Amino acid sequence: MRYFVTGGTGFIGRFLVERLLARGGTVYLLVRRESEKKFESLREHLAASPSTLVPVWGDITRRGLVAQENRDAIDGPIDHVFHLAAVYDMGMDDETADRVNVEGTRNVVQFVNGLPDPVVLHHVSSVAVAGAGFAGTFTEEMFDEGQSLDHPYYRTKFESERIVREESTKAFRVYRPGMVVGSSVTGEMDKIDGPYYFFKRIKTVRDRLPKWFPLIGFDGGRMPIAPVDYVAAAIDHIAHVDGQDGEAFCLLQTPEPTVAELLRTLLRAAHGPEITANLDLAAVPGLSAARRLLEQLPFSSSVARQMSSAIGIPVSVFGYAINRAEFDDANTRRALAGSGIECPPLDAYADRLWSYWEMHLNHDYRVSPAAKAGLRNKVVVVTGASSGIGNA
Repeated sequence: MRYFVTGGTGFIGRFLVERLLARGGTVYLLVRRESEKKFESLREHLAASPSTLVPVWGDITRRGLVAQENRDAIDGPIDHVFHLAAVYDMGMDDETADRVNVEGTRNVVQFVNGLPDPVVLHHVSSVAVAGAGFAGTFTEEMFDEGQSLDHPYYRTKFESERIVREESTKAFRVYRPGMVVGSSVTGEMDKIDGPYYFFKRIKTVRDRLPKWFPLIGFDGGRMPIAPVDYVAAAIDHIAHVDGQDGEAFCLLQTPEPTVAELLRTLLRAAHGPEITANLDLAAVPGLSAARRLLEQLPFSSSVARQMSSAIGIPVSVFGYAINRAEFDDANTRRALAGSGIECPPLDAYADRLWSYWEMHLNHDYRVSPAAKAGLRNKVVVVTGASSGIGNA
């Protein structure tokens, strides 16, 4: 089979491309010229031949995606198009979000509409289409429920899925991952995001309090979480199952862990103190008013930035601590039946997430003034500095 992939050098994309290559097909990757080194690094990492992993130079923000002279790289008809390219930044501005997530998706849809049948468009959306304030169960059949979409990320993920649903003339399938964390096998992650914003606070608690010290946690909303290897495996499998066109698939652990369960699991992975009791946030006076304030607060406002600075967590992420939405994955479970693919519970791999973060992503080290003074105006050569201790 021939696959065309956008966002293939991104985090989920790298795992998906590896699985597509394992099927013995040819993968054409839409790549910007500025990302040529990323592509070469990916091809080397996957040990892929130039004939099986092929760059197609272009950009989703360009009408048509690909210049005519670069289309010659595509040898034959395309069977599947996977659209993963998007901006995921909870601090993004509206202009960037619209240009990449919305217009970029429209360009991809128009590109696919121009391809000969049969071809299937696989659009990677997000549970963010439910918005930040939805209360109750958001099923895979639900889409436009009048939900609040104030944040640029929520709004543009909703708009991009709407474009696929309304403007695609080809068969399509929609995938809605939750908050994607590192590999459940290796812990590999590429950035601080989602639950990782809590890691630094957990490390502070671990370092400053003895392990026997009892902690009080809090019960809040549920955290829609999924490891990247599960997300990629589920997309790959469902894409090749007949009879799934027009469906949406939520990719996350169900039932989703509560905030209290998430914190307890991460504290154990960090070898920190135990949470021995939980405070029910629903019983805290004034919580309803606080929730309404968070839901109505423009995420780009100065107040939001001040709150984020104070708690060390973006307000848009902190909002999940009191969110009232739960996500159903019945379609996903049916499509994966008999495949052996299922989302592992967080407590089965949290230690790998923590170890990888502590070794590769935690760069918050205090350097003494004396050390800084000793190195000032000096030229330093370091070997083994690409990761771990050397990188720190």
